[in-house]
Amino acid sequence: MKDKKRLSFARALRLEKDSVAAFVGGGGKTSAVFMAAREMSPALVTTSTHLAARQAEKADRHIIWNPGDPMPDFMSALQSGVTLVSGPRREDIARITAPTPEQLEKLKDLAKAHGMPLFIEADGSRQKPLKAPAEHEPAIPPFAEVVVVTAGMRGVGRRLDENFIHRPEIFGALSGLEAGEPVSEAAVIRVLTHPQGGLKNIPAGARKVVLLNQADTDDLQSRAGGMAAGLLKMFDAVIIASVQREEIYTAHEQIAGILLAAGEASRYGKPKQLLDFHGEPFVRRIAKTALAAGLAPVVVVTGAYAEQVETAVRDLPVQIARNEQWREGQAASVRKGLSLFSTRFGSAPKVTGEREIWERKIGGAIFLLADQPQVTVHVLEALKSRHAEGLFSIVAPLAADRRANPVLFDRVTFPELMKLEGDVGGRAVMQQFPVEYAPWHDESLLFDIDNEDDYRKLMMWGRAD
Repeated sequence: MKDKKRLSFARALRLEKDSVAAFVGGGGKTSAVFMAAREMSPALVTTSTHLAARQAEKADRHIIWNPGDPMPDFMSALQSGVTLVSGPRREDIARITAPTPEQLEKLKDLAKAHGMPLFIEADGSRQKPLKAPAEHEPAIPPFAEVVVVTAGMRGVGRRLDENFIHRPEIFGALSGLEAGEPVSEAAVIRVLTHPQGGLKNIPAGARKVVLLNQADTDDLQSRAGGMAAGLLKMFDAVIIASVQREEIYTAHEQIAGILLAAGEASRYGKPKQLLDFHGEPFVRRIAKTALAAGLAPVVVVTGAYAEQVETAVRDLPVQIARNEQWREGQAASVRKGLSLFSTRFGSAPKVTGEREIWERKIGGAIFLLADQPQVTVHVLEALKSRHAEGLFSIVAPLAADRRANPVLFDRVTFPELMKLEGDVGGRAVMQQFPVEYAPWHDESLLFDIDNEDDYRKLMMWGRAD
């Protein structure tokens, strides 16, 4: 049984020490704010709308900043713990008001100056698991860098009414449900991905995260996991958690596939990328497997035999990255594949549109070798699943007590991968980051092709399967 490694909330959210994160939605949003703040303390917490007065008890200290007053003394807040900063309390409704927009801006500047995170609750949900925003919601500050849209799994399967849904009439309009109908996972996805639902008022450029909270049972965790793929079409990450238990179960992100198919295969004497594997070229079989496993984008790096290799995959929904420096070795292909969507790491020009979107969404990349057509959808899915459990820097299959290919590299490794030179691949980077292994019982993953005997063995292996 594998050792359980706890995934921290900050890691799941990919927060920096001075990140500004706004939380909206229902299903434990306030508790999630304070959980993240507690984990990263010293931290500042505030609201752009209001908080229930009792929520102040979650903080180590509460500083009230009245409108028109100068900035309070924050020296104690900068040292340790969680500090809640708000406007005055309204005794008539037992709520704490928000600082003014100008005060929020100054809080952001204070947090940035002292390298500490700022967490902002940006709407209310009346403690219901699910909600849809009213016309005036959510009040997300324009400087928010991360927006976390929370949804409580306890609302899934419940009837569309006020017992479990805040503003059920708006939720129904966005989801297509009638009053009283059970709220399905698909309905929740429709609301969360609707421009007037979960995507409403999110600042351009902010990282968009769905927090599927209240996944307190194996069944709810499984159902939440089934929602991840649909949500990742519009969000950068989907986190499945039970904040009440202080457990982050998984963090799902889009994983790219980079198929290294630029080599000359000088030892073999002809292009291995184009060898036949049960009726189709190696490169085509591998690309189709990557697509079937949900890798996106799938990038095929070509070089030697570029036109022939590209022709073999031209009708597939893949991106071609032609490596004109393929003679320099595998490192050039690694850099070329990453640069197609990782503009921030140096070698590609700044662009807008699809590449910019992928740069923000990509959580990691699986590198596939062009002489391993035996790789299956199942092993790729296993690598993705293991990565989601801990956002590990590197995840590799372990077959017969040996590291096998393909290997998943988290985005934290991308800057080092972009520095590679010569005829080396990701193995050099493995010396700089811990490797998480996914046990795998298919020893064919250890097999690659250097000569005709290897090719014949592979084909016999494939027939045996």
